[in-house]
Amino acid sequence: MTRDRSPIEAVAFDLGNVLVQWDPYLPFTGRLTRDEVDALFDEVDFAAFNHLQDAGRPWAEALQAVRERHPRHLAALTLYRDNFAASLPGPVPGSAAVVADLRAAGVRLLGLTNWSAETFHHAAPAAPAIDLLEDVLVSGEVLLAKPDPRIFQLLADRFRLVPSRTVFVDDSPANVAAASGEGFDAVLFTGATALRGDLAARGLPV
Repeated sequence: MTRDRSPIEAVAFDLGNVLVQWDPYLPFTGRLTRDEVDALFDEVDFAAFNHLQDAGRPWAEALQAVRERHPRHLAALTLYRDNFAASLPGPVPGSAAVVADLRAAGVRLLGLTNWSAETFHHAAPAAPAIDLLEDVLVSGEVLLAKPDPRIFQLLADRFRLVPSRTVFVDDSPANVAAASGEGFDAVLFTGATALRGDLAARGLPV
């Protein structure tokens, strides 16, 4: 049985690997091998390291921590920061068209992204559909990062959203679960075609 849903008034998009491709290996192309980058990422626990910048830690502090704990990786992670734009090879295929169709239909469009405040300016040049959004809540600017429930509460409060009438789209199951826990109609992104089906099933004109 299909559950009853509130009429959808807004769609909030994650950005990385939903609207813009992100590949943290790309800044190292021609400088380190894939195996060398894997070893680096494993030793510094790159996911946890990166999450701290997403949650607001300045890159200067991040590199100081590397200098103290993993000094042999300081040059590589400085390179990553300095060449961050290379990690964004372009739009996620098909997503820009979904955004354009929703915007043309008058649906409110927002972003909620885990992203360092210091590198977020690279996002829209790599995926211009981001500029079609009404606004983006950037984790590094508000010192909260998904899946912390408080960032979903802030999203609703700041933009006066009714969570049950807002579709939240993210490629992370943990973030989707957290959004759902805060009352959002959360959708796991696996590709633009599947997303169109998910949105159409909610009565949106895509």
